[in-house]
Amino acid sequence: MQVQSVPIASVTIGPQVWRERTNLLIRRTERLVRATHAAATSASQLESLPGGRGEEEEEEEGFGGEIRECICRNIIRRPSTARSTSKTPPLVPFPPASWRDVCARASCDVANDYMRRVREVEGTLRRQACTVTEESNKLERERLHLEMMLRSLTAYLTVNSKSSAGRTKRPSTAETDKDGADYFLQCERKELSNLKRDLEETLRVTMNQLQALGQSSKQLLECARERALVLELLPQIGYAGGARSALLASQVAPTSHFTPGCKQALETSMLAVKQSKQLREDIRLKVTSAIIRQKTAFCIVNDGLLKKVAETVDLQKNLSLMSATTRQAMFRKEREINCIRTSYSVLQGPDSNSDITTREKLDRPLVRVYQRHPGTQLPEAAHLIQGTRALRRCLSASASELARLQRARLQVMDDQRGKTSAAKVDASVLRMRRQQVDKRAMPSLLQQEARRNQPQLSVAGAPAQEKPGDGDWRVVVKRLQICPKCGGVIRRNKSVSV
Repeated sequence: MQVQSVPIASVTIGPQVWRERTNLLIRRTERLVRATHAAATSASQLESLPGGRGEEEEEEEGFGGEIRECICRNIIRRPSTARSTSKTPPLVPFPPASWRDVCARASCDVANDYMRRVREVEGTLRRQACTVTEESNKLERERLHLEMMLRSLTAYLTVNSKSSAGRTKRPSTAETDKDGADYFLQCERKELSNLKRDLEETLRVTMNQLQALGQSSKQLLECARERALVLELLPQIGYAGGARSALLASQVAPTSHFTPGCKQALETSMLAVKQSKQLREDIRLKVTSAIIRQKTAFCIVNDGLLKKVAETVDLQKNLSLMSATTRQAMFRKEREINCIRTSYSVLQGPDSNSDITTREKLDRPLVRVYQRHPGTQLPEAAHLIQGTRALRRCLSASASELARLQRARLQVMDDQRGKTSAAKVDASVLRMRRQQVDKRAMPSLLQQEARRNQPQLSVAGAPAQEKPGDGDWRVVVKRLQICPKCGGVIRRNKSVSV
C-alpha cells in the first residue's frame, strides 16, 4: 500500500506556523508508514524525500528540540549468523517469527561441525592406538624370540661347563693337561657369554620399548575417551577419517577439536612405533647372528673333541703296537740271558775237582810236556778268565736291559690304559653335547634364515667367508691346520695337541 499526501490549495488563509506543523506531522507519519511497510529500502527513500534529514533537523530545532532522533535510528539490525542459509535484509524493523529456530539451527550446525571434527580426531587416535597395539604385539613376539635365544645360550653354557668338568675325569696326569679341546671350550664359553650379555642388553631395551608403547597406547586411548565425551549424539559408523598428516597440520588450540595433548600423544606414538620397527629389525639381525655364532662355536668344539678322540685312538693303536714290540724284545732278551747264563755256567766248569776230566785240567800231560821248555806258557787260563769276565758283564747288561724293557712296557701299558680312558671320556663328552642340545629351542623360521646366512666352514672349523678382528678366537681357530702325517693340529707352524 502506497501512501501519498494530498496537495493543499495554493491560497493560504490560516497562520504560517499552524500550516507548517501540520505538514511536518504528515511527513513524519508518511515516513513512519513507509519504514514499517518496506524496511529494505527505507533508508534510501527517507534520504531522498523532500525535507529530508536537513529539513527534519531544522524542523526539530524549530520545535525547540521536541523531536531529537530520526525514526530510522530506532530500526533494529538483524544479527548475522554463521550458518544462515536464507538471505536476510540488512535492515528489518524486528526479527522474524522463526528467529529462535534460525539461532538454534546455527548453533546445531556449529555443534555438529565441532562433533564431526572431534570424531575425526577420535577415530585417528583409536586407529593410532590399534597401530601401537599391533606393533607392541610384534615386538612382544621378538621379545619371546630373545628369551628363547637366551634360554638356548644358557643351555649351551651349561653343556659347556659339563664338558669342561667331564674332561677333568681323565685318569692320567698327562691327559689332564690343557690342550686344544680345552682351548676350544674356553673360547666357546667366552663367545656364548658375550652373546648372552649382548642379548640381555637388547632384552632390557626391548622391555623399555614395550613399556613406552604401552604408555603411548594408554595415553592415546585416554585422549580418545576424553574426545568421545561429546560424541554420544552422533552415529558410531559410516565415517571415514581423513589423513593423519592433514590432522597434524591443522590448528591446535586447547579449546579446539584438536588439543595439544592429542597432538603430543600422536607424535609420541608415531616416534615410538618408528623406534619399535627399528628395534625389531635389530633384534632379528642379532638373533640370527647369535644362532650362527652359537652353532659355529658348537660345531668347532665338537670337531675339536672328535679330532682329539681320533688322535687318542691313533696313539692308542701305536701304543698297542709298541707294547707288543716291547714284549717280543723282552722275550728275546730273556732267551739271550738264559743262553749267557748257560755259557757262563759251562765256562765255570764243574763244581767239584772230581768231576773235571783230564782234558779240562790245566796240568794235563800235554801241557806239562809242552812247558818243559822255558817261555812256553799257554794263554788258555787268561782267555778263560777274560771270557768269564765278558760273560759276566754281558749278563749284567742284559739283565739291566731286560729291566728297562719291562719298565718301558709297563709305562706303555699304563699310557695305553690312560689313552683308552681319555678316549672314552672325550667320546662321552661329545655324545653328551650332542644329546643335551635341544635343536628345537628356536623357531624353525629363524633357524632356516640363519642356515641361509651361515657361511661355509673351513677345515679347522672356522668360518671361511667371515673376516673378524685379530682378537676374535675364530681367527685363531682358522689358523689351525691339520697335520697330514700324524693327524694333529698345527698352529703357526708349531704342533699343538688337541
